[in-house]
Amino acid sequence: MFYTNGYTLRRNTYMVIQVCIGSACHLKGSYAIINQLESLAKDYYLDKNITIKAAFCLEHCTEAVSVKVDDKTFYALDIHSVDDFFHNIVRKQVK
Repeated sequence: MFYTNGYTLRRNTYMVIQVCIGSACHLKGSYAIINQLESLAKDYYLDKNITIKAAFCLEHCTEAVSVKVDDKTFYALDIHSVDDFFHNIVRKQVK
């Protein structure tokens, strides 16, 4: 853990996942995707290694739901593709 300028404690994780919750993404189920990602992270004991956050706009509204993993953005995620996304992207990067 380390401190920034404001002495804010940052959780030490291997991966940060940001799920857009802007208007278009919200309408396409971004909150359900967040819940599913959190559930999968717990099921595979990765919840200590992954930080899942809401983001207000990832600027790809026509390709909603947008998800950013560290510095790479993924588009058109839906509740039916969350499991594949988690296993093929997240689990392969976090051990």
